[in-house]
Amino acid sequence: MDRELHARLDELQRDPYPHYARARAAQGLTYVPELDSWLVVRDADVREVLRRPEDFSSANALRPDVMPAPAALAVLAGGFGGRPVVVTADGAPHQALRAPIVRGLSPARVGAVLPYAAERAAALLDGFEKDGRVELMAAYAGKLPGDVIGRLVGFDPADVPALVHGGHRLEELLFRPLAEAEQIAAAEDVVAMSHRVDAFVRARRADPREDLVTELITSVAGPGDGELTLDQRHELVAHLQNLLIAGHLTTTALIGTTLLHLLRHPRQWELLCAHPDRIPAAIEEAARYDTALQGFRRVTTRAVTLAGTELPAGSPVFLAFGGANRDGSRHPDPDDFDITRTAAARHLSFGLGVHACPGSTLAREQLRITLELLTRRMPGLRLADDQRIIMRPTLIHRSPETLDLVW
Repeated sequence: MDRELHARLDELQRDPYPHYARARAAQGLTYVPELDSWLVVRDADVREVLRRPEDFSSANALRPDVMPAPAALAVLAGGFGGRPVVVTADGAPHQALRAPIVRGLSPARVGAVLPYAAERAAALLDGFEKDGRVELMAAYAGKLPGDVIGRLVGFDPADVPALVHGGHRLEELLFRPLAEAEQIAAAEDVVAMSHRVDAFVRARRADPREDLVTELITSVAGPGDGELTLDQRHELVAHLQNLLIAGHLTTTALIGTTLLHLLRHPRQWELLCAHPDRIPAAIEEAARYDTALQGFRRVTTRAVTLAGTELPAGSPVFLAFGGANRDGSRHPDPDDFDITRTAAARHLSFGLGVHACPGSTLAREQLRITLELLTRRMPGLRLADDQRIIMRPTLIHRSPETLDLVW
């Protein structure tokens, strides 16, 4: 992607909502060169695509915005992974990949990790509560979700920061324009992460436990402690890397955008502090209003017609969950942030159908814990006056780059 096109893509990603509004008002679908895709933004159209996975494949769901240089690709070849994962699979393979994740993120397992999540959230808050000021993304939002998903999967807490760092570096490598030397450095970090995950997988195969990673290993290699094949190791590392990135980056973004908009609307924050029973509704409205996962790509498997637009087989589309969540036909006054909204839960922020996010309960619970703590312990919280909010240039994990708060 050339520099000018990527600059336009950055602009779109930092504030996609005007683009969504124009696309919703247009006849049919709108082709967006910056995304190299047909943009699907109406609630009804996004739901139709999600309900027709046989016609709209997920094979390109994680297609990079930037193709790494050959030297970086050569480095990546020395790592593990590179196999299909749950968000890029269809049909029976998708069901096989998804099943152990659904079991691993069952209500019972999520419930079992919540005391740890509450304890960890409180400890993070203890670390800055007396300071009167914090950059929330680094001090809290960027830490809690990684710790929680690491605990649920079964990782040693000492390994979690490196795994979180590797996830960030993989996102940078595939979605940001980097100089070749920086691409190589990022690829080295990703490879280091993959080897760390591989070592963990092999150790857990030899010593199975009641955790999500053992569930995944058994789904791939069957029960027992026999040695894993090289291909099984690649598959498991790919699976776990995707799960970790989805488990921490999306929730990090959701925490950041939720606090941003609550504090941009002080009366809503005051209402929440006075009535903490409104926290579940506030979570749904925040997820709807500024969706952390703005959307995923799909590709048509045959010639189809969508919203009156004829799409040949192989046509790329971008399903804009964030656009559907601002569709006035589903959400009255969609551009208003309103935690008293009664139907916000009908949003598409966590997908729909066979690809609905299996970790949505875990994400919601971490945000619930966060809001309960902050409304109780820091009701005077507000945005620092001396900052300019800049959103990260991504449609995958939309959040403020930094968020300075004072109290």
